[in-house]
Amino acid sequence: MQSSIIHLEAIRKTYFMGSQSVEVLKGITLDIYKNEYVALMGPSGSGKSTLMNILGCLDTPTGGAYILNGKDVSKMSDDELADVRNVEIGFVFQQFNLLPRLTAAENVALPLVYAGTARKERMERAMEALRKVGLDTRSHHKPNELSGGQIQRVAIARALVNNPSILLADEPTGNLDSKTSVEVMEIFGHIQASGNTVVLVTHEEDIAGYAKRVIRLRDGLVETDNTKPLKEVLQPA
Repeated sequence: MQSSIIHLEAIRKTYFMGSQSVEVLKGITLDIYKNEYVALMGPSGSGKSTLMNILGCLDTPTGGAYILNGKDVSKMSDDELADVRNVEIGFVFQQFNLLPRLTAAENVALPLVYAGTARKERMERAMEALRKVGLDTRSHHKPNELSGGQIQRVAIARALVNNPSILLADEPTGNLDSKTSVEVMEIFGHIQASGNTVVLVTHEEDIAGYAKRVIRLRDGLVETDNTKPLKEVLQPA
């Protein structure tokens, strides 16, 4: 039987504001398996961003258990969570979050700096990650010398450089035009096809169409969880 790379058991998240409490996640149980391509969807206030933050170890649940790659991360300290984020998880954000004074290769290598990797190995791995997204020839360019789509490719390469267990993408095409969005989603498809687990948060149906499984949240609970037949998954042209 296939073991899950992510196991959530009755995950709850409550925020406290003075004497008021707001329960955002109300007991979510689900499994995500190695090499899956999953889209998380839901209207504003559904809890999808909170769930993504918990999956990415950026926040901790109020209740329940989160097992990531065999480790219970739901009870870890902030320092332990930071280590998990740096080793197990690659992040791709809508805002790109590149440092403007660094080249593409230097931006991609940043997670390896935090991991204490030697400079020569950092740059070799950064170039390999840039090759995976088709940008190795632009490695010496700074963000202001790249298009929006190229900047997002650099951000994807940065997320891949540590060979993470899971790639989390939060509205990765939110700042891109339609044509560039298609190009970026094709890259995610190739990444998943090469063996990575990809989880993306999106409110766009056409972007979710690239995923092979769509989990819809509503009011802090899983409303639907559907794995699509292969013929229904959008394929790169």
